[in-house]
Amino acid sequence: MEMRKVFGIVILCILVSPISVKALNLSFNDDILGLMVFKADVQDPQGKLVSWNEEDDSPCGWDGIHCNPRSNRVSQIVLDGFGLSGKISRGLMRLQFLRKLSLAKNNFTGSISSSVVQLAYLRILDLSENNLFGTIPGDFFEQCGPLRSISLAKNKFSGKVPESLNSCVALGSLNLSSNQFSGLLPSGIWSLNGLRSLDLSDNLLDGEIPVGIEGMYNLRAINLRKNHLKGEVPDGIGSCLLLRSIDLSENYFTGELPKTMQMLSLCNELILKHNALVGTVPEWIGEMKSLEMLDLSGNNFSGQLPNSAGKLQSLKLLNVSRNGISGDLPKSMSSCVNLMALDVSHNSLTGDLPPWVFKLGLRQVLFSENKLSGGLKNAFASSLDNSRQKLLALDISRNELAGEIPLAIGDFHSLQSLNLSRNSLVGNIPETVGHLKSLDVLDLSENQLNGSIPLELGGAYSLRELKLEKNALTGEIPTSIGNCSALLSLSLSHNGLTGPLPATLAKLSKLQNVDLSFNKLTGILPKQLVNLGHLELFNISHNQLKGELPSGGFFNTISPYSVSANPSLCGAAANRSCPTVLPKPIVLNPNSTESIPGTIPPTVRHEKKILSISALIAISAAAIIVVGVIAITVLNLRVRSATSHSAATLTFSGGDDYSPSQSTDANSGKLVMFSGELDFSTGSHALLNKDCELGRGGFGAVYRTVLGDGMPVAIKKLTVSGLVKSQVDFEKEVKKLGKIHHPNLVALQGYYWTPSLQLLIYEFITGGNLYQHIHEGSSKNLLSWNERFNVILGTAKGLANLHQMNIIHYNLKSSNILIDSSGDPKVADYGLARLLPMLDRYVLSSKIQSALGYMAPEFACKTVKITDKCDVYGFGVLVLEIVTGKKPVEYMEDDVIVLCDMVRGALEEGKVEECVDKRLHGKFPAEEAIPVMKLGLICTSQVPSNRPNMAEVVNLLEMIRWPSEGQEELV
Repeated sequence: MEMRKVFGIVILCILVSPISVKALNLSFNDDILGLMVFKADVQDPQGKLVSWNEEDDSPCGWDGIHCNPRSNRVSQIVLDGFGLSGKISRGLMRLQFLRKLSLAKNNFTGSISSSVVQLAYLRILDLSENNLFGTIPGDFFEQCGPLRSISLAKNKFSGKVPESLNSCVALGSLNLSSNQFSGLLPSGIWSLNGLRSLDLSDNLLDGEIPVGIEGMYNLRAINLRKNHLKGEVPDGIGSCLLLRSIDLSENYFTGELPKTMQMLSLCNELILKHNALVGTVPEWIGEMKSLEMLDLSGNNFSGQLPNSAGKLQSLKLLNVSRNGISGDLPKSMSSCVNLMALDVSHNSLTGDLPPWVFKLGLRQVLFSENKLSGGLKNAFASSLDNSRQKLLALDISRNELAGEIPLAIGDFHSLQSLNLSRNSLVGNIPETVGHLKSLDVLDLSENQLNGSIPLELGGAYSLRELKLEKNALTGEIPTSIGNCSALLSLSLSHNGLTGPLPATLAKLSKLQNVDLSFNKLTGILPKQLVNLGHLELFNISHNQLKGELPSGGFFNTISPYSVSANPSLCGAAANRSCPTVLPKPIVLNPNSTESIPGTIPPTVRHEKKILSISALIAISAAAIIVVGVIAITVLNLRVRSATSHSAATLTFSGGDDYSPSQSTDANSGKLVMFSGELDFSTGSHALLNKDCELGRGGFGAVYRTVLGDGMPVAIKKLTVSGLVKSQVDFEKEVKKLGKIHHPNLVALQGYYWTPSLQLLIYEFITGGNLYQHIHEGSSKNLLSWNERFNVILGTAKGLANLHQMNIIHYNLKSSNILIDSSGDPKVADYGLARLLPMLDRYVLSSKIQSALGYMAPEFACKTVKITDKCDVYGFGVLVLEIVTGKKPVEYMEDDVIVLCDMVRGALEEGKVEECVDKRLHGKFPAEEAIPVMKLGLICTSQVPSNRPNMAEVVNLLEMIRWPSEGQEELV
């Protein structure tokens, strides 16, 4: 109805005489008309524009509208965060005196018209944080002369940045960040010498920074973060003497820092992280005396930090992590009295931990992964009382520190994270750790600590993660652990702990991961542990626990490996039945003549052939067992006869790098285990038991069984025997696969060979496969975004490792990605094509590549060479499957949807974010999800040479993930 009214008014304005128009303007001027036309194209679910009434004499009282008090004409439209959607109407063109148009933080869609920037008086245009999309025409800004500020940030614009920007001669601020702009930086951008702020970050811009930046003498801030820019940082940047903030991080810049930068004495922020810059951190850095933030992390800097760093007395944050910096930190840095965060981790620093660090009152001190030696006592003793109260995070892990942990550690009362792992620390855990009431994370793992866990540890009641594994701790787990009610993860494995598990452990209702393996724990597990409703891992293997496992909850599905090597532990998961309590036998007195209750009457005592009911039951049970044994024996004989007479027995055979073996006879099969002497005999029945079958694929069926030592394994029974190479070639290839060890690859542990039967023995992965998690899991077990990203990254790392060894997978699909108990992915079924006599395309496509939608197009073309790029294609499909939650090919009633085509079409329409799995309910970072989907599409390019290799894929994924480090996990 509103649109009809506006239309009627427009027609009326055209038809009436000039005298009538003049009269009409008294109550309904051009401003009202333009605003009503704009409103007609807008959806307003929150009713923010309810005050906009076309019958009003003036719009100056409407919400979001500001007028010039002299002319009574609309000068500003500010509708930020009004929840509006729809398109930006051309009706705004009637507002001839408009100076500011701000529609930020809404949901406007579509493209924008160049007429918006042609308003004669418009000074400020802010359309940021909407869903506007499309390319911006090259002549878009040709008539933008008066504009002072333009922000199109956080939309979905694509294509090149228009060259016509150089027409905006009065422009002081330009923000095009967080879009999808690509191509080179427009060379004319430096002609805008009035520009004070330039933000083109988080786009896809490439090439080098064009020359001419030295003319930007008014520039205060430049942000080109997170693009694909390369080349050297231009010398001319030092001529921009008013620069306060420089962010060129997350690009591909190379070379050394230009010396002209030392002239930027007003610069507060210099952020160059994650590039490929080289050389030493220059001595002239001390001339940039206004620096408050200096981040050079993730580059290739070497040598020592210069003494001149001590001149940076305004410095609050210094991050030079992940470089090749060596030597000591300069003592002059003790003059940096305003320093709050120091990160020098992942370098090659030597010497002692600098004492001056703890005198400055820092909030964060990160020294992990260096070569520091000496002890902690002197460094901690030198700290001042007031300085100790400020430290929030201390990480000195992965160094060469020795000596004891000082009692003074308890004086850092505000400490939230303490990591001293992977050093050579000795002595007891100081009881003063109980003074750290704010501590979230305590990691003292992989040292040489001894003694018992102090009872006072329970005083650190804010603990969420406690890691003390791989030390020499003894004694019992203190009952005070029950006071740490926030605990999520507890790892005490590989110590010498004794005694029972404290019942107070069951009070930790938030516990998710518990690892107490490889200790000397005894006693019975507390039954109350079944009440821990968030458990995902509970490993008590390799202890001396006894009795029955708790029944119910998590313990109904606990992995057998997690309870193995406890000889007296019983229950289903322990593969050992618990003894039943039988009633006492009836004792008969042959000399008695009385009829005692529970005895046999005298009249029937002489009938010895009459048996008790319990005896009859026992005999019946024995008979059933005998019949069962005979039946299984017959079944085994039949199956063995059907497969091969030579497979009747299993023979262990050793090799140069493998376990010793023993054989039975010359006609038997051959079993080889790559590490350890594992008893395979108890698992042979699984091959005949359908209940043990885990699944079937192009190469054969997979079964689960348990070896003689309680270790579960997965056995693949190959069904391509007619295609398998000779025994010599088969063993040569399998032994190569057996030497592959990578955290994201399923380990091959052995094999069994006869001419007609081949078995491959793998480690057993407890968490099922990725297909089940994505397509068959319940909403309760839905993979979060972080879990999905970790699966994608881990799978990429596993494939990259295979390709580095010239192994092509050929059969990548979600059912071949297994998930372990920690949620990490492991690629399965790799390298099996190497067992075939030739890489025949028909064999590969029909026998192996059984999953529709993952197969690279080159399989259908005989003239194209099959390379590891076919795995990259399958990986790209897998990425889209993980992110969208959809199968590679889905069949509808009258249509077939190919996932790659669907996502590619959505990207072209600017709607790719809508492809993310709806079950995540929007709980995912778009800045990660969208680039990941784009990467998936690049990997599925029809031309193999256009696809990246897997090493490049890993690097790109790590670059996508980096900005999210340190954020809270999305669930």
